[in-house]
Amino acid sequence: MASLHNLILILLLSICTAESAELWNQFCNNNSKINYTSQLSTNINSLLAELVSETILNGFSTGTYGKGNDKVFGLAQCRGDVSSKDCFSCIQTASKEIRKLCPNQADAQIWYDYCFLRYDTDNFLGQSDTSTGIIFYNVENVTDPYSFNKQLGTLSDKVIAEAIKPGNKGLGKGKKELSSFLTLYELVQCTRDLSQLSCAQCLATAIGNFATFCNNKKGCRVLYSSCIVRYELYPFFFPLDQKETLGNVPVENYYSYVVHKP
Repeated sequence: MASLHNLILILLLSICTAESAELWNQFCNNNSKINYTSQLSTNINSLLAELVSETILNGFSTGTYGKGNDKVFGLAQCRGDVSSKDCFSCIQTASKEIRKLCPNQADAQIWYDYCFLRYDTDNFLGQSDTSTGIIFYNVENVTDPYSFNKQLGTLSDKVIAEAIKPGNKGLGKGKKELSSFLTLYELVQCTRDLSQLSCAQCLATAIGNFATFCNNKKGCRVLYSSCIVRYELYPFFFPLDQKETLGNVPVENYYSYVVHKP
């Protein structure tokens, strides 16, 4: 089994590219400073290697590495709608970039469009974390705010209900035709270590930011450690319909906020 596992990884490494790895944000906790040559830093590298190899098989992995004060906990997950190829490409890139961006921190997180990666010396697994949120919103407003927000609320309820259904692995996605030429797309994703209740609570908190930070905006992304939510007026998730192509908006069209629980 181990040899087959390694063969799968070798084959995927040969065909994967980083084209899907669009970096959204990263968090490096400066209160968790470590020496880059320490045993804990070595354990982080070992844990990341294990998380990457497991995530390509399941789209998700949790793990621990080390003992005592040098023990580290980790989680890696791909968005539930992406292909195995894009998943591995994203996680592989994330595991390298997080060590470059947070080389001396034992508590770090990184968000990409297609994946999420986190490690910490504190055991966060199975716990919903909405202590800090990173919010991106499109600077452009919709033309009919009342109708748009009503449709967004209905779609949000639908995708949350889908995400917490057993077997959906924390993923909910959907779209709503607003007119003959305009469609609203929304996706939510919890980390798969959460219970259904914790997932629902995280998503409710995340979507609760829409009215405050993304009101009347054409697009919004809310990133928490335990869940993400996103809506756009262009296709951004899979599978695509026959006439759809992945859309994109320049990063300069988005402003960002960092919000903390009081």
